[in-house]
Amino acid sequence: MVREVKKGFDVKLFIDKIKNDTTFYKAFKSLRLLSFNMYNDIQVEDKKGGIKASLHSITRQIRKNNCRSMTVKSEKVSGDFYTKKRDYNYYTAKLYAHLFFTKGTICNDHNIVGNKVYTGSTKYEEQLRILIFNPGQRIRGIPGIGDNVAIFETPMVHKYTFKLSKQDYNGEPCYVFSALPKIEHKKDVVINELRTWFRISDYAIVARNYSLSFRTLVYDFDVEMKVKLKKVANYLVPYEVNYAGNWHAITKPREIVKFVAIFTDFE
Repeated sequence: MVREVKKGFDVKLFIDKIKNDTTFYKAFKSLRLLSFNMYNDIQVEDKKGGIKASLHSITRQIRKNNCRSMTVKSEKVSGDFYTKKRDYNYYTAKLYAHLFFTKGTICNDHNIVGNKVYTGSTKYEEQLRILIFNPGQRIRGIPGIGDNVAIFETPMVHKYTFKLSKQDYNGEPCYVFSALPKIEHKKDVVINELRTWFRISDYAIVARNYSLSFRTLVYDFDVEMKVKLKKVANYLVPYEVNYAGNWHAITKPREIVKFVAIFTDFE
């Protein structure tokens, strides 16, 4: 990396690209433009680590005539994953379905990312999506978290160690940017790790790992996510998402959920 800087590599410009990147969110939007199979594995655990509800299914998103729909090829459910009316009993499952499942037929989708990335969302959904797709940006309206996640700005920037290296990922040369809290600040930050692989040729994100945790009197959470992306036709899309989360709000029961989403057979 020292040699890269000597050749003109602009570190500040690179940090700005991380802060303002939209390719990660665009990759998820691009899923709407393709047909694919999806393997869904969602497990809800009790406090002792036992499985109290689960969903294992294979779905197929079909893209045809500028519209998309979804069919369920197989499904196995245990516990109280669904309510009697077949609604989702757990908020994490609702979020999963909102992100990845298609209900009915939806037409005229696009993957354009404008100035306001999260149009059409509720305030809470917008906050949550910023946390997922743009970690490192300040989030308005979440007590204790909003300013804490702005790790590239004062005063949070001084609580982190930033590292930049080069590494091949799936055979492609990448820059690997990582942000880790300094030892003395590990207990007073939200982002415990942010590691992103940027393809050197175009700065597109090809993988991201991150870990978030926080605790207050009214809520707490501990979440880890790993996302892998690849190019399909002319689109960069996720092909594997791993999630492990433990969260609780004073008005909701605790949810301990793990899920794996795998996307295959793109057309």
